[in-house]
Amino acid sequence: MKYKLLFVILTLIITGTRTIAAHQYLEKEYQSQWCTANKGITEKILQDGARVDCITNEYAIEFDFANKWAESVGQALYYSISLNKPAGIVLIMENPQKDERYLKRLNAVAQKYNIKVWTMTPSDMACKEAFEK
Repeated sequence: MKYKLLFVILTLIITGTRTIAAHQYLEKEYQSQWCTANKGITEKILQDGARVDCITNEYAIEFDFANKWAESVGQALYYSISLNKPAGIVLIMENPQKDERYLKRLNAVAQKYNIKVWTMTPSDMACKEAFEK
C-alpha cells in the first residue's frame, strides 16, 4: 500500500513538473534552426566554459524564452565583451500576445545598450527563410 501511494505521488509530481515547464520546442531547436539559417556557429565554448548560443559573422547571440528576457541581457552582453562582437538576443515567444510585455521590456534595455533583438515563435520553425537577416 505504501508503495502504491508513493508511486501515485511521484507520478503526480513528475507529470505536473513536465506540464509547467513544457515548451513547444526546446531552446536548442530554435537556436539550431535560426543559427543555421543565419550561417552561424552554435554552442561555442569560451575559455571560461561559458557557452555562446550562436555566433554569426556580426553578432554574439543569446537565445532565451520570453520570461527569461532579463537573464538574456546579461549573457548577451558578456558574450559580446568576450568575443568583441555586438550583442544579440533571439527572444523565443511561444505565446506572442502574453509574451509581448517581455519583448517591450527587452527592447527598452536593448535600445539603451545597443543590443540587436530578433524574435521567434513556434510558427517560425516551419519557415527557415523567416530568420535570415
